[in-house]
Amino acid sequence: MKKKNVIWVFGDQHRAQALSCNGDPNVSTPEIDRLSVEGQDFQNAVCGMPLCCPFRGSLLSGKYPHHSVPGHEYQMPPEDPTIATVFNDNGYDTAYFGKWHLDGFHERDGRAAFHIVPPERRGNFKEWVGFENNNSQWDSWVHGGEGEKAFHYRLPGYETDCLTDLLLDYIDRKEGDETPFFAVLSVQPPHNPYIAPAEFMDRHNPQQLEMRPNVPNVDRIMKQARKDLAGAYAQIENLDWNVGRIREALVDAGLEDDTHIIFFSDHGDMHGSHGQFLKMTPYEESIRIPFIMGGCTPMNYGDEICWNSNAVINHVDIAPTTLGLCGIDAPGWMEGFDYSCQRLKSRESKEIPDSAYIQSVIPTKHGNSVDQPWRGVVTVDGWKYVCFENQQWLLFNLNEDPYEQANLAFNVVFGGKRKELNDKLQEWIDKTGDDFGLPRF
Repeated sequence: MKKKNVIWVFGDQHRAQALSCNGDPNVSTPEIDRLSVEGQDFQNAVCGMPLCCPFRGSLLSGKYPHHSVPGHEYQMPPEDPTIATVFNDNGYDTAYFGKWHLDGFHERDGRAAFHIVPPERRGNFKEWVGFENNNSQWDSWVHGGEGEKAFHYRLPGYETDCLTDLLLDYIDRKEGDETPFFAVLSVQPPHNPYIAPAEFMDRHNPQQLEMRPNVPNVDRIMKQARKDLAGAYAQIENLDWNVGRIREALVDAGLEDDTHIIFFSDHGDMHGSHGQFLKMTPYEESIRIPFIMGGCTPMNYGDEICWNSNAVINHVDIAPTTLGLCGIDAPGWMEGFDYSCQRLKSRESKEIPDSAYIQSVIPTKHGNSVDQPWRGVVTVDGWKYVCFENQQWLLFNLNEDPYEQANLAFNVVFGGKRKELNDKLQEWIDKTGDDFGLPRF
């Protein structure tokens, strides 16, 4: 059987709820919705640490943050192999386009857009065109190559559009090439500042947005949330448009039947829910990410079976699952679960995890968020439990309380459930070799 190609497409700070296929009335995402209908939308997917650098380290390495990138502006260990290493070893071409944020550069030392990531710290991708970090979508710079072939230039337009152009050029070059490929498109939007091209911004009036019920009716919070959300929705719709461009390019290159498209995000964005903004909290708006596996005309799978759509896919699971979809066994150093066994009869069947481990190892201490380390667990059957060091903090039954408005952590009626989940959380701490003190009951 011909080897399958894979494309990862992911934005930054795009919460799972902000898609029309996931029920958000404020946004229209027809291209991503189409991926969802044709493939599988995992609506319980989580970001195990809702912060850019740790997520990206875990994404590429398949390791938990405390074994890879524990905090903001920490460098991914240069000696560590990545998913690109494995694909390279299995005869694939590999390419990365866009935001990297894994070289440990500190913004206090200058603008990260001008920091050059050396070739040996580009995750072993054969082709790499990117930038360390950039929070100015109309002034984005990319670099790549090495030696006399090194380059560094300013993108000529809006970041998401221009980075997509780079991927489209790569797809065009793959037409007629029998070598399978793994390509990554990593864009900054819908990360703040929340601004998009005018034709997308024009679609959203802040005062007409339908707010989530857990956004407090506090004037300063509501004003900021409405303003930010209008821009974020515009960015998401622009990203959706670019997903459509990618699909058209695959059709034109004759690759649509042989290419998986996996769409996700590094973490969510609170946008005023519970009075908080940005990320680094364990609330649903921060940790839930879109995770959609599409592409590859279904009839061409041959051995396709149904996914378990309730699975709480975690960030460490993305790399081994991607490899599994291509018939490649995950290496032993990857700590995540390969969910491809749920889709392909050719893969060894395994019992899927009943929960996901979430954590904040080194908090950023940014405003309007949580400034203390925490550990938690999210279960397949809809419970969430989170602790500070030696102190229970949050307990939610998401089945009856999806907006997390009734904290049960200190309610003796739920003492048994609290003890059960505390024990499960301890199991995850022990299993992953983490070091964090839990309360005793």
